[in-house]
Amino acid sequence: MTRSDGELLRAHLAGDPMAFRELADRYYRLLWRIALDNSGNPEDAADAVQDALLRAHQAAATCRADGSISGWLGQIQRNVCRDRHRRARSRPAEPIPAFELDQVPAPRNPIAEHENRMVVHAALAELPPEQRAVVVLVELYGYPVSEAAERLGIAVGTVKSRGSRARVRLQQIMRALQPAAEER
Repeated sequence: MTRSDGELLRAHLAGDPMAFRELADRYYRLLWRIALDNSGNPEDAADAVQDALLRAHQAAATCRADGSISGWLGQIQRNVCRDRHRRARSRPAEPIPAFELDQVPAPRNPIAEHENRMVVHAALAELPPEQRAVVVLVELYGYPVSEAAERLGIAVGTVKSRGSRARVRLQQIMRALQPAAEER
């Protein structure tokens, strides 16, 4: 005796492991036809049918069809095909031109960044304390010259001259330290 769609659906919801398989077998051709019409590609159609059956299996409790569930399954299949089509459109399959790849920034190199920080810290340590304080406040922390002068309790002109001398001295120190860092 052949069970109706409603009986099979209720049996599936009650835990019968073969009930949904029987429904899938019953409507596989319908789902296949819808999927193939929407995709035009047998491989994509097969994937779409599997997706639709999985959705139907998971959403079986929401089915409100009293008799045949063909309309419900067909709508699920059309929705799956539409979703797959949208996803395919949003991800172009064309390769990225080489000139665009050249503009992509290189990946960060945390080791090189750490080594650079060590060189900067070593160079700062060689500056006289008055010059180092100006460089740290103005160059590293970004304070305006007037605020740095206020914080250090010195004149704005003094901050400018110490900063200028410190930058010249840092360049000399960095040139001397850089070859040592590159040898590592």
